[in-house]
Amino acid sequence: MLAQMLAPAAVLIAWSLLILFWMALTRLPALSKAGGLGAAKPGGRGQDLEGVIPDKINWKSHNYAHLMEQPTLFYAASVIIALLGASALDTVFAWIYVALRIVHSIWQATVNVVKIRFLLFIASTIALIYLAYRALALTLFHDPSLVLA
Repeated sequence: MLAQMLAPAAVLIAWSLLILFWMALTRLPALSKAGGLGAAKPGGRGQDLEGVIPDKINWKSHNYAHLMEQPTLFYAASVIIALLGASALDTVFAWIYVALRIVHSIWQATVNVVKIRFLLFIASTIALIYLAYRALALTLFHDPSLVLA
């Protein structure tokens, strides 16, 4: 079950890199139209492009940032569960989390209606809560002498 549990994490890593490239492929041309990198202030950050390039282009950047936030918990939970013994249900919840994050990404990068995006986020968070519970249970109760009968 080790590889099966880690596969969703590997897919989410690859997806995050695809979003990074999508962001760059849309942002750099828009930035060129807005004066190019030479016009950027020293020490500038991506957030400084808000209001400089179109919002729809910045949405990809927002999503990339989101993929660097909550999914870090998913990666940790996935490794803990994989190392200590994933069940088939753990793998199903990992794939549910990844599928919802991919749908969330596509939605945020293209349509970005916040109400729907929030529902996708909540649904993926529920899957993550299950995975966090499993990681906690597997670590706290790994020693059979700690389980209360």
